Amino acid sequence: MLSSSMKQFKYYKQLADKAMAQLSDPDMYFHQQNPEDNSIALIMQHMAGNMKSRWSNIFTEDGEKPWRNRDAEFESDNNDTSELMEKWQKGWAILFDTIQTLKDTDLDKTIFIRNEGLLVSDAIIRQLCHYSYHCGQIVSKCKQLKGGAWESLSIPRNQSKEYNLKKFSEERQTKHFLDELLDKK
Repeated sequence: MLSSSMKQFKYYKQLADKAMAQLSDPDMYFHQQNPEDNSIALIMQHMAGNMKSRWSNIFTEDGEKPWRNRDAEFESDNNDTSELMEKWQKGWAILFDTIQTLKDTDLDKTIFIRNEGLLVSDAIIRQLCHYSYHCGQIVSKCKQLKGGAWESLSIPRNQSKEYNLKKFSEERQTKHFLDELLDKK
């Protein structure tokens, strides 16, 4: 489970990173359709804050740290793209570092998030779902902002037949599908 979840987390981060890399103007990260819309930057801030809180000291502290201000994660206080990217990378690094230190025997241990006891395995799945949801939002927003110049992150529209012909012409392999996707960096 640890290896698979790590691959999944890396895959979703990669999707968001590749989508954001298509935006020629980093100011687009701050674009909002309306005052209630979360910009890419706000989603990134929220995810980084969540990762830092959830994955720091998981066995000794609650996952909702007293220093975390979740509401502020949804407020834009500056438009500094480099600071935003630093928060984003640091959040993911904390997650990856923590997952890498876990052992299979840790999966059945209980940790707490907002005073609710969860098995480590359940907490991993919970956060994997949470982060994949937000990475999907980022990809969708990037696709909308990029418009007709969007480069597909999967099988491009109207190219499924060609893709399948290529895949079925290859020798069968047993390989985790994320290994192939992550290798295409």
